[in-house]
Amino acid sequence: MTLTIDDRCKNLVQDLQLGQPEDVTNVVPLTGGVASDIARFDLNGQTLCAKFALEKLKVVEDWTAPLHRNAAEYAWLQFAAETYPQGAVKLFGRSQTQHGFAMEFVDGPDVYLWKAALLASAPDKGEAAQVGRFLGMLQAASARPDFDRGAFNNRDDFRALRIEPYLTFTAGRHPDLEAPLNDLAEMLYQADQVLVHGDVSPKNIMFRASDPIFLDAECATMGDASFDPAFCLNHLVLKAFHLPDSRETLLTNIESFWGAYVPSLDFGNPSEIERRITRLLPALMLARIDGKSPVEYLSDDNRCHVRAVAVGLIESPEDRISQLLTRLRDSFL
Repeated sequence: MTLTIDDRCKNLVQDLQLGQPEDVTNVVPLTGGVASDIARFDLNGQTLCAKFALEKLKVVEDWTAPLHRNAAEYAWLQFAAETYPQGAVKLFGRSQTQHGFAMEFVDGPDVYLWKAALLASAPDKGEAAQVGRFLGMLQAASARPDFDRGAFNNRDDFRALRIEPYLTFTAGRHPDLEAPLNDLAEMLYQADQVLVHGDVSPKNIMFRASDPIFLDAECATMGDASFDPAFCLNHLVLKAFHLPDSRETLLTNIESFWGAYVPSLDFGNPSEIERRITRLLPALMLARIDGKSPVEYLSDDNRCHVRAVAVGLIESPEDRISQLLTRLRDSFL
């Protein structure tokens, strides 16, 4: 018997000893993700958020992932709270039996979703630099010898959630690019340099005042430092195709992100990380067109444009983000 989201929230509250099932009221399912069931609910005068991992993701293609990834996500949120408390959500506990956890529902007059601000062409508030700075800080902390990796040895989960649907699947649709895409896939699978969030996307980053709050870390694993920057910058690139009036601001945001991220790179060679980013980013561009999780807001013409630019950058890659941006700017002329 499949439980309703109301029942799951009530069971979670009872399992975590936060209250009784009847204390749970006003359960509202939240949309936006494909890998979990998420809901807002009231509990004894406060509003919380519950998140439950799904085994079968909500996409057209056949895409499954293990339910235990919910534990890695919760561990990542705990790590973020310890490293940068002002950019973290309050956590109320995780249930292994429910494959879910409870956290604060982030809301308020100074709270906004970065994706919504970007798509609305809202005035830039330096968000990209803040995100780059926060990400670099987290990666640097996870590269220290005393960092506890125990919850994040999840390379097989990462392969199921990111490597296969984004790179391997896309390589199957582009046999002429199979070698570089599969090389990137193998690079990501073998790496264990830093803690990878796995979904650093504007849809998963809220701002409370000027502090970024990263959510949705269910892909968390030890991995390659290039993945999270490339994944985030890819979203800015795609929106530059979608929003011509904001194009130069978005491309400049990439420079701001990189400038704020680099100072934290005391754990690796910045030039080498940058080189890996410039190879991975166009692969992710192509994956959001022809992979298992296509971006939803691009027109057919823009999708063709992204595909052509991405293929060119994969076939003839750049070593520097500044060079990649020049190629992107030239493609819009």
